[in-house]
Amino acid sequence: MRLRTYTLCALTLFLLASSALPAEAPEEFLVANRFYEEKDFASAIRLYESVLNQGLESSALYFNLGNAYFKNGDLGYAVLYYMKARRLSPDDADIRQNLRFARQYSRVQMEGVQLNPINTFFSSIVDSYRLSFMAWVSSLLFVLLMLILIVRFGVGMNNSAIRAGIILVLLLVVVTSGLTTFKYRRDYLARRAVIVSEESPVLTGPSPQSDVELEGAPGLIVEILDQTGDYYHVLFENKRRGWINRDLVAVI
Repeated sequence: MRLRTYTLCALTLFLLASSALPAEAPEEFLVANRFYEEKDFASAIRLYESVLNQGLESSALYFNLGNAYFKNGDLGYAVLYYMKARRLSPDDADIRQNLRFARQYSRVQMEGVQLNPINTFFSSIVDSYRLSFMAWVSSLLFVLLMLILIVRFGVGMNNSAIRAGIILVLLLVVVTSGLTTFKYRRDYLARRAVIVSEESPVLTGPSPQSDVELEGAPGLIVEILDQTGDYYHVLFENKRRGWINRDLVAVI
């Protein structure tokens, strides 16, 4: 698995986006990359996380940290950081490929239940786009619709091209706004977590005395529905539910 490096241009852009970036963070990132290349994955992880703790966030950092955890034999945290990287760069083919590859190693696979085909269809459309880009497109189309309406009702132009343009742009506004809302609700409002513990029983209730519903495994992704005490009520990708101690998962 290859690492990501910052070019001077990319680093400059990131510095503009985050004024809180410590001056020494890029050097630590490069040292961590060298540790990774030398197969000292534990030291690489320590330095990558040190950079994270200083407030730097980027898909390259998350991607490399996921690689280091995977090489170090920690599947749960590898999937966690690949997911974090994908959230920042959903159009990155390397991130998506490494995430799919890592998840194949989970000893428990979520199978046997047909997922909602509508959600699956919408997900296939929005997965490769950033939320900010989709929101920008929706806003641009809304402005275009307002301009056409001004031409129609303010200027008084009322020909077939104007009427067709209003209908077309209105439909595009509705579609893009709906898809943007769907992505926001799925990727930001819904709380997701990754199981990171080797021993991760999923219980029928929020107490250690509850029966075991199923055995989880590192790398499984769940949606957090609720919390009671030290337990999360979680929904697996195959729609099975249960309660799991919050110390056994890491929130994305």
